Amino acid sequence: MQQAKRATRRRHDADLKQRILAECDEPSASVAQVALSHGLNANLVHKWRRGVGHARSTASDRQAEFVPVTVARETPDGPPIRIELRRGATTVNVAWPLSAAGHCAGWLRELLR
Repeated sequence: MQQAKRATRRRHDADLKQRILAECDEPSASVAQVALSHGLNANLVHKWRRGVGHARSTASDRQAEFVPVTVARETPDGPPIRIELRRGATTVNVAWPLSAAGHCAGWLRELLR
């Protein structure tokens, strides 16, 4: 008769948990990537984050955040850059002055990150 393999749970000390949670709080960090780099399941790390009340937004939350916008009049340097963003039933139209194309590219890059 074979004996059933006894399941053992790994225990993680508070110091390791704090280091992992600090890594997750980095601006470009992915909880899944951090968990994987430590040989952990992402669900466990998410559980730790909920347990200590981490409120850092996820990628999907960031898409729903409002971005401060300065409204400027159109300048005579040409037609503005027009961007239409759709998410579900919500549509946002943005007109950006051509003279500030670099700022528009930076804003769009951050938005799509």
